[in-house]
Amino acid sequence: MNNGNMYQTGGFKVNSTPMIVSACLVGAGSMIGIAGMIVGGTAMMSAARQWFRELEVPPSEVVKQKFGQTKAATAAGASAWKHHNVMQRANT
Repeated sequence: MNNGNMYQTGGFKVNSTPMIVSACLVGAGSMIGIAGMIVGGTAMMSAARQWFRELEVPPSEVVKQKFGQTKAATAAGASAWKHHNVMQRANT
């Protein structure tokens, strides 16, 4: 017996009304979640822009300084490693 609300496949019966309602609720919840992420993301971007504007040293300059420090540390480490290897060979 099919009254329009029940679908039957073999012995499995599904009432379509709760399925439609649940799909609508999931869709509405997803839309609310997306809207919340947009609002939160906008607030975070605004705060980040303001923070960058208030920095004494621009981020690009900080990156240049850190890159220079990294290069110097790498060169020092390589030099120490080479010196250590030379000393090891001299001792053998």
